[in-house]
Amino acid sequence: MSDKRYALISVTDKTGVAHFALQLHELGYGILSTGGTAKLLAEAGVPVTKVSDFTNSPEIMDGRVKTLHPKIHGGILMDRSNQSHLSQALELGIHQIQLVVVNLYQFAQHALSKKLELSEAIEYVDIGGPTMLRGAAKNYKNCTPVIDPDDYPNIVDQLRSSGELSINTKIELASKTFRAISEYDQAIAGYFAENLTDSHGEILGDQMTLPLQRQYNLRYGENPHQQAALYTQTGEALGLPAAKILNGKALSYNNYLDLDAAINLVADLDEYRTVAIIKHTNPCGVAASKDQPLVEIYQRALACDPKSAFGGIIATNTPIDADTAQEISKHFIECIAAPEVTPEALEIFSKKKNLRVVVVKGSPVGSGNSLNIRSINGGLLLQQTDFLDTSDPRQWSFPTKTEANEPQQNDLRFAWKICKHVKSNAIVYAKDLQTIAIGAGQVSRIDAATYSAEKAVGEGKILKGTVMASDAFFPFRDCVDIAARHGVGAIIQPGGSVRDEESVSACDEHGIAMAFTGHRHFRH
Repeated sequence: MSDKRYALISVTDKTGVAHFALQLHELGYGILSTGGTAKLLAEAGVPVTKVSDFTNSPEIMDGRVKTLHPKIHGGILMDRSNQSHLSQALELGIHQIQLVVVNLYQFAQHALSKKLELSEAIEYVDIGGPTMLRGAAKNYKNCTPVIDPDDYPNIVDQLRSSGELSINTKIELASKTFRAISEYDQAIAGYFAENLTDSHGEILGDQMTLPLQRQYNLRYGENPHQQAALYTQTGEALGLPAAKILNGKALSYNNYLDLDAAINLVADLDEYRTVAIIKHTNPCGVAASKDQPLVEIYQRALACDPKSAFGGIIATNTPIDADTAQEISKHFIECIAAPEVTPEALEIFSKKKNLRVVVVKGSPVGSGNSLNIRSINGGLLLQQTDFLDTSDPRQWSFPTKTEANEPQQNDLRFAWKICKHVKSNAIVYAKDLQTIAIGAGQVSRIDAATYSAEKAVGEGKILKGTVMASDAFFPFRDCVDIAARHGVGAIIQPGGSVRDEESVSACDEHGIAMAFTGHRHFRH
């Protein structure tokens, strides 16, 4: 058996691979390769042996079988300290392979992003690559897997200085390889699961692997003493992680939380031009219109609670113009998010160097199969994302004698959509597609109704003629009585309480229309 060292190189991401292969050749490595990688290396002047020539076995089945051969996997997996392995290798003509430089078919970038049919997606499922990488990672003491082009320079430096890689480097590269393969397999498993014809709606399996890829570190978490980083589940930045910052410094942990809440809210009201002002993930003002100038929509949103809007987050689902930018700039705002910002508006915003201006294209990323993930002490809670739309009046029931007229139904729909984005217990008062008062995160529903109403009245607002939305059912009639006291004309809530009839009777006493949606939208 020859003592010649071999590096097997077959990559999808060809960044820097020709230079790396040339450096390995200069260090005495024989270069083995396949397909497009072999062609690239040869054109770059790197002496390369095709795997099919090395094994004396041609590629077959349209390239599905290229490297699945004992001369490849024996060379990768042989234990150099095991005399029996060495004897078998000598007998069978198997050469030692010291480096496996492989990265995988880009399943996520092709199958997932293009939403290919399963029959097309399977062509991006790599078989030989993960098999070789797993073999090298298992045999890390003798054969090193290299999956990331960013590791090429360090590998060359160590080989030049000491002739071999340190044990820590070998373990680190093996660990990186197993993580990458796990993420790869999880993406494929999820794709297959979504294509089940009889899945019974099951998206939470007995075991879950979360493929997380760090995008970048954040300055700190909720507080300066907490470390934080932004990760994505696909390895590809989409949605908010792909947002472009046009002005101001990098986004903080808290900025991301608030922006996510704001963007999700305005996306839920995409039939209107909508402005939402968020503070600590709760809306403190929302307004919408189909034809009103954006600056006026912003002013109406701000009017709900200008005090709480101080230092808040603004999101809109329509481009921001100069008039709106001028008005926003009168107040202290942390972040602004929009699908587009005109050059004139950006020039106005740029005068405030700490104001973060973010462009987020498209609606929030997700579907009925996407998951919310939260940690608890000792574990994780996973749930299906709440994408259920229960805002169509045709799906509601109206148990009261008084019926909601068309303007009231529009306001009920508006308030109900907003209520979904308010921390429980949640109450929203609205009129003419504008929030008048918002009760968020109270430990009692009657407190949410009372506190928000009294705050609004104390600030000179008029609640007469508004509608009220509640994210969950009324356990008692007291919220209806509060609504009546302030002149509310219509109420929307899920229904389902054993005391629903009490609330319905109270509405009938006061001449208030009530709608039941049949679904609650808690937000803890």
